[in-house]
Order: sequence, then structure tokens, then C-alpha cells
Amino acid sequence: MKDTQKDIIATVFLKDGMLVKDFRDHAPAGRTADLIQSFNINGIDKIILFDLSDDEPEHEQNLHTMKEIAVTAEMPVYAGGNINSVNDIKKILYAGCSKVILNSLKNQTAQLARQGEMRFGRDRMALSIFNVDVFFKKKASVEEYISELVVLDERLSGTMSNVTDMPYSILLQEATPEKIMDALNADENITGVSCRAFCEHPDRIPELRQYLKQQGIRADHLVPSVEWPSLKLNSDGLIPVVVQDYQTNEVLMLAYMNEEAFQSTLETGKMTYYSRSRGELWLKGLTSGHYQYVKSLKLDCDSDTILAKVSQVGAACHTGSHSCFFTDLAEEEYLQRNLYGILGRVYQMIKSRKENPKDGSYTSFLFEKGIDQILKKVGEETLDLIFAAKNPDREDFKYQTTDLLYHVLVLMVEKDVTPDEVLEELMLR
Repeated sequence: MKDTQKDIIATVFLKDGMLVKDFRDHAPAGRTADLIQSFNINGIDKIILFDLSDDEPEHEQNLHTMKEIAVTAEMPVYAGGNINSVNDIKKILYAGCSKVILNSLKNQTAQLARQGEMRFGRDRMALSIFNVDVFFKKKASVEEYISELVVLDERLSGTMSNVTDMPYSILLQEATPEKIMDALNADENITGVSCRAFCEHPDRIPELRQYLKQQGIRADHLVPSVEWPSLKLNSDGLIPVVVQDYQTNEVLMLAYMNEEAFQSTLETGKMTYYSRSRGELWLKGLTSGHYQYVKSLKLDCDSDTILAKVSQVGAACHTGSHSCFFTDLAEEEYLQRNLYGILGRVYQMIKSRKENPKDGSYTSFLFEKGIDQILKKVGEETLDLIFAAKNPDREDFKYQTTDLLYHVLVLMVEKDVTPDEVLEELMLR
């Protein structure tokens, strides 16, 4: 039981589009962006959201905030509350949440669980438990459609294994490290714990992880698949670390680790190195505030180099540059073909034609004729693509797909929607 990795979970509540402290205490819990960033920085493993809305307008308001949280959070987000239809499930998942939490007290929950599992998959469905007797009555009708439970009454700690063998996390009220330890030890099926203090004092989470580790409970921020003795070190007993920005893949710096730096990085989630010039451990950002928060560590094929992808705060370089690699040493003239950036470049070209019309430009002509003409062309190109897809000619299919994409980009410029916004929406789904 103690060898199973346990999650440290933040549970937050939404009311009138804002974060509030509790189910009953609707006092503001702080700015959304600030709180989520503190979760990112301090290594929260998961966020659970509960929508406390009373009506549909407030529900939509909370969904907007839910989406904002899912975009900025660097960990999985689960969400529940005010779910009355499959469409509500879809809205939460399309807002970017990893999983929907159904309410075991609602009469329609069994039907929603079945419909949700059929449409979105069992892995996207969870169930909140307030009362074990209610769950026991519904167990047969919901258990096969959900993947985990969220227990919201700490009095059920240690009792759930008498009712089900499903994995579950539990929400505690005010909790000391000792109480958190007891909860994690109470049941072999418990996967994680949450309490109000995690939101009020997220900076204490690294210290809690250390305490749990000392008690033999695995709640490490990072768990390596290869231990330090299996790494191939250089003649100084160090391993080089290439550091990349986790979002852009830009190479930020090169540094070295010894065993102590490696273990510290795993335990804290902050990149820690060994300074060869000073002969001491070096927590990146300790003096500058420019910390590097670990997103992944990869080992190369010879096990002698680590590739770290990080969330970089501020500049990686001591000169103030974002990356240490900013000096041009030698360069051959070449054609840069960033195919993944082509949508953005074409979009900007189309936008330029709208803002600065050019005689003879087809793009300028479309904007001059207005939205109806643009929509007419999108419709025509869609039909052409459908007909091309029915035929075996791949080249014609590519040609028609390109035509449709171009006209969709024209429509996006007209509606002031950028490719980044669309790609971000696609990522959330």
C-alpha cells in the first residue's frame, strides 16, 4: 500500500465565476490566475473543481472560469457540479477538464454515467460520494461506467474498502500532516488527499511531501524510472543536463547534476544542479527568483545525458536572456521550413489584405464583398472537399483541403479568431 504513489490534490469551488473557499463559505479565495500559478509552482498533482452555480447564466460564467483554469493549470483538472445532462458533461470536457465528477445524490446520475461512458469513455467519468449508503444503493447501476470516486466526507476515511474496490481520493477539512498521513494509510484503494490548507498555503506542499516520504508514503513530485546508480557519469561523477522550455522546445541552457542535485530535483520539482565552478549544489533561481519547474526528465540512449523540459520563470541565462544560446557563432544560409507555423503566417497575410486592401487581390475581394460571400465560398469549398474525398485521387483531395483551409482562415480573420485560439481549443478537447 505504501509503495503506491499518492496525489496531493487541490479542491477549489466556483461561484459567480470566481474562486471561493468552500461549499458553504463563498468568501473569495483569491485571483484565479495567481492561485493556479501557485499550484503549478508548488507541484499540485491534480485540481478538482466544483461548480456551485444556482442557475444557467451562472453555470456558463463558471464554465468560462473553468476553461481559464484548464488552460493555465499544468496538471489534470477534474470538474463537477450542476451536471444535469450529457451536454453538461460535454461542456466540461470541452472546457479542457480531464474528467467529469457526477453527483451520487442526483436521481439521474446512473443514466448520465451510462450515457457519458458511452460517448466519452469510462476514463473521463468519476463520481462524488457524500453518503456511503446512497452510493451502495446505486453501486450496481453506476460502478461499471465510472473510473474513480471522489469522497467528500472525511468520516468515510478507511471505510470505502468495505463497499467497493474502486480507487478514490478524499477531501479532508482542516488537516495536519499527521492526519493526512493517517488518511493515506487508512485504505489501500486511496489514491490521493485534498484539504483546504493546500489552497490557502500551497507553498507548504513541498514540505508535506518530505514529511510523507519520511513516513514511508510515496508522494514524491517526480518518480524516476531509472535510479541514479544506473546512469553513466562523466569522469567527475556528473551527468550533463540539456534544458528546454516545455512549451516551445527552445534550448535554454546546459548544466550538470551530481546525485544530490538529481535527488533534490525529484523531491522538489525545481531544477537543481551541481556548480562545477563553485563546487556546490545550485538550486536554479534561488537568488534571482528565476526558478525552473520540472515538467519531464528524459534519458538519452546511452544513459549519459538528461533532457529536462521545464517551465521557466524569467530568464534562464545570468545575462538576462531567456536562453543562454543567443550568440551567433556560424550559420549557413538556409530556408526555414516551419510547417507548423504556416497557419499563423498565412493568417497574418490574410489579415494584412483585409487591413490594407490591394487591387486584384482575391483575398481583398472576399473582404470587400463581406461575410455572406466568405460563407458562400466556405460552403462551396466544403462540398468540393466532400466530392474529392469520394474519389481515389489523393492529389485532388490535398488540393481541395488546402482550398477549404484557406477560406476558413479568411473567415477566421473576418470573425477575429486566431489560429492560436483554435489550436488551444483543439488541445483542450
